[in-house]
Amino acid sequence: MQYSIQVKSLSKSFGKFKALNNISFELPYKGFFGLLGTNGAGKTTLIGILLGLIKPTSGSVKILEHNIDNDKQKILKYVNFESPYVDLPRKLTVRQNLIFYSKLYGVKNPKSKIYFLCKSLKIEDLLDKNFGSLSSGQKTKVGICKALVNKPKLLLLDEPTASLDPDTSLFVRNFLMNYQKINKMCILIASHNMKEVEEVCQSIIILNRGEIFMNGSPCELVKNNNCENLEELFIGIGK
Repeated sequence: MQYSIQVKSLSKSFGKFKALNNISFELPYKGFFGLLGTNGAGKTTLIGILLGLIKPTSGSVKILEHNIDNDKQKILKYVNFESPYVDLPRKLTVRQNLIFYSKLYGVKNPKSKIYFLCKSLKIEDLLDKNFGSLSSGQKTKVGICKALVNKPKLLLLDEPTASLDPDTSLFVRNFLMNYQKINKMCILIASHNMKEVEEVCQSIIILNRGEIFMNGSPCELVKNNNCENLEELFIGIGK
């Protein structure tokens, strides 16, 4: 089996604080997976390591079968990231932002790919508007467009539907599910929206205090822990 992510005995400490403590897991080359945990559980640190932004204290990470320490530039060509908490340059237009990021990834024929993504996300009318003037929902859609412009094999999402109204949240969720299915790639989503995770993820990893608390399919975890749903299970973490 090919793996999109292989993490082995991974630990990360910041001074005396251990953000991640000897965690190991593997994710297949394609599928929709969830990363859950309360604030401070280690989700952001793990995503930073997977993106090559944070160096682990110990352990190893492979992305798309390549060691992230040795082949970072090769790997990052096929990886992307989106978070509503990370703004794009506010004074640039949507078009300028997307062309800029396309060039960073060496995307060929970026204009046609950008327009196709924008039309699919129903934001083609925003192309000449400054990013800073957009609503939170519009910014999220632009951010997703940016994250897909290089057609990644691995997409990392941090709370992609946070602060969105129900209609926009549903649209974004359905778009991502359809995109993943068509392109047969791996999406890892960190979220506090338990209903969303149950709907889209075939398997989840739950972190607690830097360790893997449990993992498996949402249905199995709910059933094995005698809970009504994933939200009830999540609330019980740490009690």
